[in-house]
Amino acid sequence: MYYRSLISIALKDTQLARSRFSRCAVSVAPTNSNQRRTFTSTNSKYAEVMNVFSREAKRKQRDRAAINVENSRTVDYLRAEIANRLIERLLLIARRHDVLVDVGAGAGSVEQAIVAEREDPKDNGVMQSRIGRIIMTEMANKLLYRDADPEEFSFNKELDITRINMDEENLFTPELLQAIKNSPSTMEPFSDFLFENSVNTVISNLSIHWVNDLPGLLQRIKYMLVPDGMFIASMMGGDSLFELRTSLQLAEMDVYKRAAPRLSPLADVRDMGNLLQQAGFNLITIDVDDVIVSFPDMMSLMKDLRDMGESNAVLNRPHYLPRDLIAAAEKVYREMHANEDGSLPATFRIIYMIGWKPSDNQPKPLERGTADVSFKDIL
Repeated sequence: MYYRSLISIALKDTQLARSRFSRCAVSVAPTNSNQRRTFTSTNSKYAEVMNVFSREAKRKQRDRAAINVENSRTVDYLRAEIANRLIERLLLIARRHDVLVDVGAGAGSVEQAIVAEREDPKDNGVMQSRIGRIIMTEMANKLLYRDADPEEFSFNKELDITRINMDEENLFTPELLQAIKNSPSTMEPFSDFLFENSVNTVISNLSIHWVNDLPGLLQRIKYMLVPDGMFIASMMGGDSLFELRTSLQLAEMDVYKRAAPRLSPLADVRDMGNLLQQAGFNLITIDVDDVIVSFPDMMSLMKDLRDMGESNAVLNRPHYLPRDLIAAAEKVYREMHANEDGSLPATFRIIYMIGWKPSDNQPKPLERGTADVSFKDIL
């Protein structure tokens, strides 16, 4: 089935929502307590980036997943759902997006969500009317053009889309500049300075958790935005797939007396808040969804991760999973996390973030001492 059904939603608290889908898979990997992402310093001009992920391995994984088109589309349901939630947030912000850059666009989940029918019929077509041009950037060429046929996917005709095959970690490229300027070439010599104040909105859906230089990417995004331009994104974070992580770690310690980095380290909510602030964004908003997906067994989860192109890409990762470890991890998974019906839950923590490039017309706090009411009187 192309899109797997949503079977229950329950509020965790006022800021966290949990969603449960029927059988099947979901994306990437959780935080390892012994392995944290190392970010480059924003205070030093000469700070070096520590590479945690192999970008080439990730490109090959995403391209390989896109070769089997039907399987790839079948496991797109999570990315499609999160893209829909991003667009719901974007709908609440009444502004024009003349040039919108989709960073790590994949096959176009955001673009399909833009033209999709909304729950409230009054919202149908609203996002389309606010968007001028969309530039999709994606490092996996086969994935980028998987759904590019306008006869099969109407969003290609309904939106003005330019596709660029490039690694979003190296955001400033001549190809992207040409697309932004809407010109086949520029008269000036290429320079990063030409990107300043050139884009209204940057969006990213479930992609930037694989970026090594995340602080650098955020700084480049802010640099290319116009004043009061918006960055809106979703990413895997926090304790995503903690059930799989703990099961593999405990099983591997029991079988081999050691634990290998089989899952990716991820940033948590505080990390992203600090990074957005360090990058210079204003009016930062961050919220979280816990998405719980049920699987018949552990191998179904791992197969879907592979078909989504979301397998482990840590540089020092093991390149195979022994059968005895799979059997041991499956047993631990069932003993510790199984649902009452025998299915295995997998939790994905989705971090949503919005940041704005500073501008003189943005709301600012009043100076100290200008308040008319004292907290003493209120309390």
